Amino acid sequence: MDTTNKSELERINNKLFNETAKERNIPSYYIGSVYGYEARKVVEDWNLSYNIGTAVTYLLRAGKKVEQGMDNKAKHIEDIKKTINHLKFEIERLENER
Repeated sequence: MDTTNKSELERINNKLFNETAKERNIPSYYIGSVYGYEARKVVEDWNLSYNIGTAVTYLLRAGKKVEQGMDNKAKHIEDIKKTINHLKFEIERLENER
């Protein structure tokens, strides 16, 4: 496949992927701004556990989600703290695994 066809195919695939996410009302803070990857699909593709997947999702949206009554810096920090909590939950789960 030549470069022109490959880049056109990538453009069409990205457009379809983003339109599908938008049609399903996936918030923009869960969709990558460059390639349009959806956070939950990244988690699924890597077959991550619940806690690791949730941590990745919080980390991917950190600094992007706006919450009423909370300034952007505070929300960014909150998402990073949630990431850390879920990583701790996973460590605890693994340490208690028999």
